[in-house]
Amino acid sequence: MKATDLRPKTKDELKNELGNLRKEAFNLRFQKAGGQLQKTSRARQVRRDIARIKTVLGEKAAG
Repeated sequence: MKATDLRPKTKDELKNELGNLRKEAFNLRFQKAGGQLQKTSRARQVRRDIARIKTVLGEKAAG
């Protein structure tokens, strides 16, 4: 997911996507703790996507 893909979306769509990613990050943390995590790179990717969405939301709020 790139920031250029996120900018055309509305605030509600971004907040919905942010909620989904936070749930996924939560589940990935539990999988890691239980030793069941298959794709370890997905946790990093989810964290970065959350940061991208928060950045775009901040831009929309400021401008």
